[in-house]
Amino acid sequence: MILIGQYDSPFVRRVGIALTLYGIGFRQEPWSVFGDADQIRRYNPLTRVPTLVLDDGDSLIESHMILDHLDQTVGAARALFPVAESERQRALKVAALATGVGDKAVSLFYELKLHDKTSDLFVSRCQRQVREGLAVLEESHQPRVAADGLPGHAEIAIACVWRFLNEAHPNLIQKTDYPRLSALSERLEALPAFKTIFQPFIPPA
Repeated sequence: MILIGQYDSPFVRRVGIALTLYGIGFRQEPWSVFGDADQIRRYNPLTRVPTLVLDDGDSLIESHMILDHLDQTVGAARALFPVAESERQRALKVAALATGVGDKAVSLFYELKLHDKTSDLFVSRCQRQVREGLAVLEESHQPRVAADGLPGHAEIAIACVWRFLNEAHPNLIQKTDYPRLSALSERLEALPAFKTIFQPFIPPA
């Protein structure tokens, strides 16, 4: 398998961490959607990351789709999303909320750093969505331990987005406002897979 993308993306990183926790061998191609668009386009016409190239040459092009495929590959006993529908629904909602915060953080970065003129309305909207999304996660999420004592996909998503958010927007939030999310992320970042699958945020040129 080939994982396309850089680990400063929370979406690429969550896939790399999952592959590592599963013990599935892969090669990373740290291509950038800015500098390596033509190479990425060969596997993903949307020129987005993560893209996972399977051993048969087919490509999966969205992080949730990739993780669902990996869960199916390793089987229910090792899956990092719950199998029971009620638990699965809750975990999917948490993961979607966490990655939604990540999406808004990325959009906010592009608006602030890549546009000559920014929209105050768009910036304030993104900032509010980030803060309110985190507030819901802080208030309601109960961390889940998955198979073999590993963190679930939802927890991995929270930690990856939390790190990206604090590196890309160091003044946007206060960690003390979200102590549970901060503690969860700190605990997961100490795990070997999180230390291995890591890259400091690199602003696009």
